[in-house]
Amino acid sequence: MAVRLYSLLVIWLVTATLSVNAACDNYGIENGANCQCPPGVGGADCSLPVCGGTLYDGPSRPVAQPANGALYGNLSACSCGDGWQGVGCNVCTSASACSSAYTSHQTANIGGAVTGGDTGSIACSTTPRVYAVGQMSCTVNNPTIQALYSGKTTLNILRNVDPANTLAANVSSYGAAGTVHAQLWYEGEEEFFCNADTCTQDFSDGASTWSCHNLKCHCRENATFCGKVPATSITNVINDLNGDLNIKCTTQGDGSVQCAFIQQTISQVFGSSGLIMNNCLIGECVAQTVIDAAQGNASPTTTDSGSAPLSGGVIAGLAVVGALVGAFLLMFLWGWLVQRKARSQGTGEPVKNGGVAVTWSNVNYSIPTTSSTIFKKKGDQLVAGDKHVLHELSGEVVPGEMLAILGPSGAGKTTLIEILGGKSKLGNTTGNVTFSAYPPTEQNAGTVKQPRIGYVDQADILPSMLTVQEALTFAARLRLPEHVTEETKQAKVFEVMQQLGILDIKDTRIGNHERRGISGGEQRRVSIGLELVACPDVLVLDEPTSGLDSVSANKVVTVLRDLAHDPTNPTAIIASIHQPNSKLYQLFDKVLVLSHGKELYFGPGGLAPNDYFAQHGHPAQPGYNVADHLLDIASEPTDDLLGLARRKSQSRTSATVSPGGTDVGNGSKGNLVSGSDPEKAAIAGDQTPRSIPKQTKFGSSRLMSTYSTTFLTQLQVLCGREWKILKRDKSLFFAHLLFAAILGVFCGGLYFKTGITIAGFQSRIGCLFFLGSLLSFSALSALYNLIEIRPLFLRERAGLFYSPTAWLLSRFFFDVLPLRIVPTIVVSTIVYWMAGLAPDAAHYFKFLFILVLYTFAMTLFNFLLACTFRNGGIAILLSAIFNLFIMTFAGFFVHLNDIPEVLRWLQWFSLLKYCLEALAVNEVDSGLQIVDTLSGVPVNVSAQLIMNLLFGFGADNYYRDVLVLFAFIAGFGISLIGVVWLLVRERR
Repeated sequence: MAVRLYSLLVIWLVTATLSVNAACDNYGIENGANCQCPPGVGGADCSLPVCGGTLYDGPSRPVAQPANGALYGNLSACSCGDGWQGVGCNVCTSASACSSAYTSHQTANIGGAVTGGDTGSIACSTTPRVYAVGQMSCTVNNPTIQALYSGKTTLNILRNVDPANTLAANVSSYGAAGTVHAQLWYEGEEEFFCNADTCTQDFSDGASTWSCHNLKCHCRENATFCGKVPATSITNVINDLNGDLNIKCTTQGDGSVQCAFIQQTISQVFGSSGLIMNNCLIGECVAQTVIDAAQGNASPTTTDSGSAPLSGGVIAGLAVVGALVGAFLLMFLWGWLVQRKARSQGTGEPVKNGGVAVTWSNVNYSIPTTSSTIFKKKGDQLVAGDKHVLHELSGEVVPGEMLAILGPSGAGKTTLIEILGGKSKLGNTTGNVTFSAYPPTEQNAGTVKQPRIGYVDQADILPSMLTVQEALTFAARLRLPEHVTEETKQAKVFEVMQQLGILDIKDTRIGNHERRGISGGEQRRVSIGLELVACPDVLVLDEPTSGLDSVSANKVVTVLRDLAHDPTNPTAIIASIHQPNSKLYQLFDKVLVLSHGKELYFGPGGLAPNDYFAQHGHPAQPGYNVADHLLDIASEPTDDLLGLARRKSQSRTSATVSPGGTDVGNGSKGNLVSGSDPEKAAIAGDQTPRSIPKQTKFGSSRLMSTYSTTFLTQLQVLCGREWKILKRDKSLFFAHLLFAAILGVFCGGLYFKTGITIAGFQSRIGCLFFLGSLLSFSALSALYNLIEIRPLFLRERAGLFYSPTAWLLSRFFFDVLPLRIVPTIVVSTIVYWMAGLAPDAAHYFKFLFILVLYTFAMTLFNFLLACTFRNGGIAILLSAIFNLFIMTFAGFFVHLNDIPEVLRWLQWFSLLKYCLEALAVNEVDSGLQIVDTLSGVPVNVSAQLIMNLLFGFGADNYYRDVLVLFAFIAGFGISLIGVVWLLVRERR
């Protein structure tokens, strides 16, 4: 009995304050039919602990549901987001976490009204003193308690000074001013909760001491402390607690916070110091103005009287920069809101593929020749003198059919494939491509469907550093709609790998010509998989068996046939095939034979083409491969075959295409619906003409015109891929870092501890010029990197994986930052201190700031060149010439005022001039004096004078140069975005 009483007294130690309500648990306050819950708990009756989220998410915070027959939710498996800690994640760790959470609260309008007044900047106070409403989470490590309950015991405390001064009343606070609320947790389970009121705070002795009255506690029925173990149950004792309570918190020498609970019964057991708790986590989100007012530290802003006031132009420029930064942040906030909305609009149903028929009629394609360029094109009309590639082609493929386009080289197979796949063509295209739901019903007969067209190019352009599964997951995350869950996307990736037979190589890197990876046949299947994970309605492939052996080719086509004939989601598949063997040829349902861009045959596959050509005087040899026979005929077609095909094509075009098939020349309709499905058979026999609701005219915006995911999701997925590549291919990063260190030591040694003579000052400027020139030429690697990844970007952009802006931002984060900014900081830091430049932190960081801006500007310029010119050699040549130009007009080789007026204006386009001037001004602004002797006469003058005399730099131009560099960055950045959007796109 004594042991039990002793254990009960130990638990009292953790008490803080709350009062029991009949309807609302955890002393929640009845608010009509609802309960207003204290921070950290939720649910309809405030009985469930919150798990994750932030303090300002209020009722929207997720709650931990009871599991495995438990009475209450458990937080053992809970983890907090960045910037939040403690049981229940109520304790802030940074001002940014508070600001972000509070901004989200304002946007979502969670909870009660926001307090009035100007909140100013938001801080996260981690001191024991409370300014408005403070959150605290402490560990109870008392030996007596540990002897009875060996798990982790934690006490959460909310101290309420003045809820009116908190950032969000009734969300981050609870109850009236001068109250304390507490919850005791054991191994993630809430044991009991308490409250006290009439509290006062005293911090005169350097500690925060709370003195409270009217202590009340309530033990949760059948919790570990309260009846789950009957022998040690303390329910009655906890429920009977009352009287006064003191909470004293002090900061220790190591920076940690220690608190003590002092109460009459507790003091009798543990001594006058009460129950000690260690490792207290304290965090209070509060406006800085509230802290300043409480501390009496509010003071007007002062300026350095020794510095010249900023000009109106500089102030305006800084305002513009601030506005741009603000707009950038607002853009990300808007992106987050759009992403959140898109993810909440899902129906929960998986995305289905197939079910769309494709029909083309009167398709012509021509390429202007030299002699025809004098003729002007109007609209979609062909022009005399053009080279005609396709002539009046018409046809249809419905779900459940796989069409093979055959023909010799130059027959127009790839051109037709690209047109049906929605690719942008440089030549002139006329005709119509239509898409419609299939089979047609009364419900979908008049609807317009935005088809998802999967296009597999002849060349496999894949991310070499990713594994097969990572590449397919990347495509699924970007090409499936935003509302589709991650689990569903992963399941789709697994399904596609199973379909394609590449599950056994899912963890193998794809590789390239330098790093051996998967085989050519496996690469082709991965390329197909990148389209299949997007659940295409129609799949178009350009020579999917090109370069493969017969076994690999057969595997690929067999997979395609299975996809086309999927009983659940049949898909229309169109593929150009070059010289298929007999087994491969028999897998296709339909065949289109082209010769010089003209249709010789379009209809059922198998032996039907043999019969057709035999009827017209071109029989095949016995045992001869049908495909080879068709290619022989297409290589040298006779005039009668061309004329016959033209008449059949015109006849098919003039009549409305029916779902049953196409006239193949023998007066009968070929059965174009494979399989024995009764519904399909009925449709095949229905000869009633149907309308085509979705029609695409060439020259207009066509096919997949929007992205499946939001901008923020695109950026997140792209950054994830870039991070993987950077981790796996560290050679480029470490090469930049190593050479930066080596060149830094070389330059620092060359200008080691430069003197303060006139010659020494000139050496200082030479050191700065060397640094700027080094960074200019280092930025050339950015140009090469972009040229190298350009083909992959073109393929993924054509497939509508992501927007060009998201791609550019990901390149900024994982090219500019690690490969440009970090090496710049390394080389600059080494040179700065070795050369003995201004020895104080302020001037060092201003120096670093200029070089980072300059590096950023030069990197964007090289990005712009790489995107503007497809020929990498031209881009590199122009970059080198530009570097020589900016070096010439930087002011180091020739005094700026000595440049002839006819050429002097060119200095305003020299980035290095602004960089060098700002660096020089920063150096002399440190109070540098020139001490020298000229012809025996001592010289002791300001370095500003020498700087102006030798180089023509203005002493007050630092901030002007900063703004000019920002202007170049903005100009290059906007131009880069425009060039990428307009020029860096797939054209065929």
